[in-house]
Formats: sequence, C-alpha cells, structure tokens
Amino acid sequence: MLFTGWPAPTSTHLSLVTLFAGDRPLRLTSGTHLAPVQVAYETFGRLSEARDNAVFVCHALTGDSHPARRHAGDIPGWWETMVGPGRPVDTRRYFVICANVLGGCAGTTGPWATGPDGTVQGEAFPEVTVADMVHAHRALLANLGISRLRAVVGGSLGGMQALEWLLRHPRDADGFAVISATARQSADNLAWNAVARHAIRSSAAVAPELARETGLRAGLGTARMIAHLTYLSERSLHRKFGRAPRKGGTRTDPSPFAQGDYAVESYLEHQAHKFLRRFDAHSYLRLMGAMDHFDAFAVPDRLHTVTAPPDVLLYSFASDRLFGPEHSVHIRAELAARGLAAQHGQDEASDAGHDAFLLESPGLLAATDRFLNDLDLRPGALRDDLVSS
Repeated sequence: MLFTGWPAPTSTHLSLVTLFAGDRPLRLTSGTHLAPVQVAYETFGRLSEARDNAVFVCHALTGDSHPARRHAGDIPGWWETMVGPGRPVDTRRYFVICANVLGGCAGTTGPWATGPDGTVQGEAFPEVTVADMVHAHRALLANLGISRLRAVVGGSLGGMQALEWLLRHPRDADGFAVISATARQSADNLAWNAVARHAIRSSAAVAPELARETGLRAGLGTARMIAHLTYLSERSLHRKFGRAPRKGGTRTDPSPFAQGDYAVESYLEHQAHKFLRRFDAHSYLRLMGAMDHFDAFAVPDRLHTVTAPPDVLLYSFASDRLFGPEHSVHIRAELAARGLAAQHGQDEASDAGHDAFLLESPGLLAATDRFLNDLDLRPGALRDDLVSS
C-alpha cells in the first residue's frame, strides 16, 4: 500500500498512477530498486488529436503538481504567472502536465511511502537524483500515451530537471526552457544547504528518541528560513522590511530566547510556520541531496543522437544570488561546446532575487512566450518514441 502524500494532497484535480509495479521496478541511479512507484500529477487543457501539444512543467524544490488554478474557487498554484489561459504556457493551447517529483511529499512516492513491511520508510527511503526524477516523469508520459512533448519547462530544481532531460533525452521534446537554474551547485550553494541540513539533523539529535520527528520538524522550520534568505535579494529585503519593527512594537522580554524586534524576523518565522504545514523533513533532505549531487555535464550526454536539435531557452536574473546569470552562462558554454546553441535571456530590472521567476516578471514571460511560439512554428521535427529513447 502506498502513502498518498504528506500531508494529503489538497487539489481536487490530482491524479494518482502506479508505475514500476511487479517485476519491472524503477532502478535508481544508486542501483537501488524501487517498486511500486506512485506518481501524483495534474493535467490542464486538452491533448490535440495529433497528440503534439503537450508541455511538461517541472516544479522547484518545494513545489508540487499544482502550478495553476482552474477556476476562481480553486486553490492557488505556485506558477500562476506562467501557466494558465493567456499565459505563456497557455492551457487553452497546450496540454500541460505537472507531476510531483520522486522523493517528494505531495502524492508521489517519497520517504513517507510505506515500505515492503508496511511501515513508513522515513530515513530509510533511498537517495534519489535529478535523473531519477526525470525517469519517473518519462514513465508517466508513456503511461499517458504521449510520445513527444512540445516543450519541457522548469525553474530552479525544475530547470535542473529540464536540463537533465535535454542532455539525456534530447529527442523527447521540440524545446527545453531552463529557468533560474544551474548545471551544478557552487560551493556557496552547497554551503547554504549544509547549514540547512545541519539545522534539521541537529534539532532531531537533541530531541528525545520518541520526539525525533518533532525535532526534525523544528529544524525544518529553521532550514526554510535559511533557504528563504537565498531566494530573496538583499535589495528586496531592504525594500520590503528595512529596519521596521515587528508588528506591535519591540518586545519587552529581555530574554535572549525571546522573539526578535524586527519585521523581517516575523516574516521569516511566518514562512517557516507555513512551510511546516505542507512539507516533510525527510523529503526536504532527499531533494536537497539530489540538487547537491547534480552535475549535468559530468555524465555523458546524448545530444549527438539527434538530427534535429531541440531549441533551448536559458533565462536568469541579475539579482538572483542562488543561481545568477553566471550559472546560465556556464550552461550555454557547455552546450555550445557540444554543438548546441542556446539563447540566454537575462533580466537586469527585477530586484526580487531567485523568486523572481515565480513572479510577474515581464522579461521572462515575454521570452518564454516567444520561445513557445517559435516552437509552434517549427517545421515537422523528428518524432521519436519516449519509451525507446
């Protein structure tokens, strides 16, 4: 029996499918076999009769399979600016698929799935990689009967998935959009994740054995606060908060353990508390590990296998201190060395930092819209079978 998600998925449009069952398990990069695998996904729009208008949207570290709402009463999606009617990934025009990643906690098999003995796996859940996530995505598409995509689009960890998909399975799509992403974590990226990981494990280590999960969750809140600082730029933090006091004024309790005096502290605490309602510490550790170990160009690619190279869009933000323009410049150079030209759009105007890709960023939205429009105008591209590639 598979766990359906942690917490239970809230979207009423969520679909669940069981893959890699029986004697055909998913072989992870680590060599571990995983079976069965439940995948949670959502679809938007209608698949054309020719089955040639599908776009796969890959989500970031803490995302899920719900990028956009369908109606006014639906719960908000995490990429409303990009996906939906009249948006670049137009759901009136494209059949959009988005799936929770392998190792996640929003319906797809992860640490909170039950193991063969019927107990929750937790820490025993195997390590996963970005390649494993893409493997599961491709199996989902095969199950849906979709043999080729118009595009793969993703930001941050979603962009890493799009890049992995491009390098290892370039015949799967006409185009790949890699947004605010990296081919490999820098030492600075690794250091931030190391501190977040330490916060989670340290909180669990000092908790009594029976309260270990409580300790993990306390540490997860701190880890979210740490990560959130990398998602915003210094300028945006100053613009939003400056040195404004916490609502209600400064504290009167002189204890060093009391809450701090400033609004920015209150904001980070709010982000942590909100995060704890929807995410699991074990999944967070597994997905951070997948990002840390990702090294796209260290593994042989298959770009040489295509006769009609896919189009590639890279996009970055100058204010992004997590995956700034230098990361996209590196990707572009590596692709060029392999004979594949990529366009690189760079936003100099936004001060929102890494999170700018999720916001109403005119440059990104216009670039993605042009990119998808150009794909629609491509002459008949080579059609390959996802299963055989």
